[in-house]
Amino acid sequence: MKIALLMSGGIDSSYSAYLLKQEGHEVVGIYLKLHEDENKHKINIANIEKVSHHLGIETHIIDAKALFKEHVYDYFVRSYEQGLTPNPCAFCNPRMKFGFAFEKAMELGCEKIATGHYARVKDGHIQEAYDMSKDQSYFLFGLKKEVIEKILFPLGGMKKEDIKPIALEKLPWLGTLETYKESQEICFVTDTYIEVLKKHLNVDQKGVVKDTSGKVIGEHKGYMHYTIGKRKGLTINGAHDPHFVVGIDAKTNTVVAGTKEELLQKRVVASNFSLPDDFKEGIYGVKVRYRSPQAKAHVKIEGDKIIAELETGVYGLASGQALVVYQDDLVLGGGWIEA
Repeated sequence: MKIALLMSGGIDSSYSAYLLKQEGHEVVGIYLKLHEDENKHKINIANIEKVSHHLGIETHIIDAKALFKEHVYDYFVRSYEQGLTPNPCAFCNPRMKFGFAFEKAMELGCEKIATGHYARVKDGHIQEAYDMSKDQSYFLFGLKKEVIEKILFPLGGMKKEDIKPIALEKLPWLGTLETYKESQEICFVTDTYIEVLKKHLNVDQKGVVKDTSGKVIGEHKGYMHYTIGKRKGLTINGAHDPHFVVGIDAKTNTVVAGTKEELLQKRVVASNFSLPDDFKEGIYGVKVRYRSPQAKAHVKIEGDKIIAELETGVYGLASGQALVVYQDDLVLGGGWIEA
């Protein structure tokens, strides 16, 4: 079978190439140049060329920086400007990796597309990975049904900790374990997200901190420095108890702070992105951020909104993040949190 493999230059995608070749497939590597860090691209491409040479696979380096800037990078900056907490990886996957790159793979005559993601596919749905400590199904909630049916995840049934030593044994020319750092969660953020925002926005505009009743209780250094649930960096007058960011008003440059109890929310409203029209109202598992475990909730669709009533509630619900709905370990779809 002719399979397109999205390659990053890291161990996971390199080992995926090896596994696919071992199974007898014809592998076509695709590397997307998404961000502007040419030095990082140079290192990644050198690794990919090494893999391509040793495994005998055809590779394509595709410059997609303009498209990425339009669909992902600008959305990232705009979200923080609006007081939201964006999720660029979940945004990138349906548009770039399994959108733009998927179309390229089909143009190249490939039957399937593979990646080094830690996830699986079952019954036409994205399924959680075997290694739950590295599960990436949350970021894949927005993929179209027709794309999911053509996806392979060679590492989905393996444990991350087992892969590096095996990969370096089977592929000694890759280098050593020390050569490979853990991949960054956001490819274009080298240090902190604030450093990215500073290139485009004035992030250091001081403003007031209010409590949940509207009383001014302190000051902050600029609302974009804060995300929901953050505790540090606020100056609260005469505070004895910990205060957490519970709200951000970008229009007035105001940060709302409260107790941990005021962070707790039991109702989530999200704009529907990928829950199907035939979704049946009922009790499901939901995730409201990448690292959170599934929480039980009564989920229904009203118009273009997903309404999830949580049984126990969650802390630090952030507008702009993804609400992902699961049935057991299968992703049914989700949307972007509004409240």
